[in-house]
Amino acid sequence: MDSMPTNPQPVYTPAPSTGIFGTKIPSTIAFAVAVLLFFMPFVDIKCGGMSIQTVSGVQLATGFQMKNSSSDNAFLNDIKTDEADQTITKATTKSDKKDPNLFALVALGLGVVGLLLSFLNAKAGMAVGIVTGIGSAGALIGMMLDIKKKAKLDMPDMPSGGSDDGGFGKGLNSLTSDIGSKISVDFTPWFYVSVVAFLAAAFFCYKRMQAKR
Repeated sequence: MDSMPTNPQPVYTPAPSTGIFGTKIPSTIAFAVAVLLFFMPFVDIKCGGMSIQTVSGVQLATGFQMKNSSSDNAFLNDIKTDEADQTITKATTKSDKKDPNLFALVALGLGVVGLLLSFLNAKAGMAVGIVTGIGSAGALIGMMLDIKKKAKLDMPDMPSGGSDDGGFGKGLNSLTSDIGSKISVDFTPWFYVSVVAFLAAAFFCYKRMQAKR
């Protein structure tokens, strides 16, 4: 008598692991870091190599009041009271309202959108996350070029130069008219870290989208 065939046991095959890149954690953290860095100083305004004011990314995106008060700066506190130094002190205590920088506003807005989309599992959200990450980094680079261009135009060597376009450099020519081209605008490491974080977020969104295929 032939024995009854036994039913083959189903073989359990575990689902392939997508790894950490297949989760929302890397892109979410990268976007969060990039956006939070906007609260750190992005720009350092210097006079003769000494910092007189720092401006955060949020201030660049929303507008800020430029106040170079001598009471807040150790370098300016040491200035003597002769006629030439009084002119510099008077110039550095003026206030000037700066308009929001369009590039900074776009970078911050895209960064927030990318952060919100990073919580979604939809593939379309991941694709948009790639676009927002690259777009934010590009907008920050555009902001840097824009500020450097306006600062160069509005801070000439001669008092007669400068423009009046309402940009970042407007008002700084009141300083350069008396002390020459000693005012400089430098970008802090926080700015460059934010650019890298946005690019990393775009990369993580791309890897996550690949893992979902």
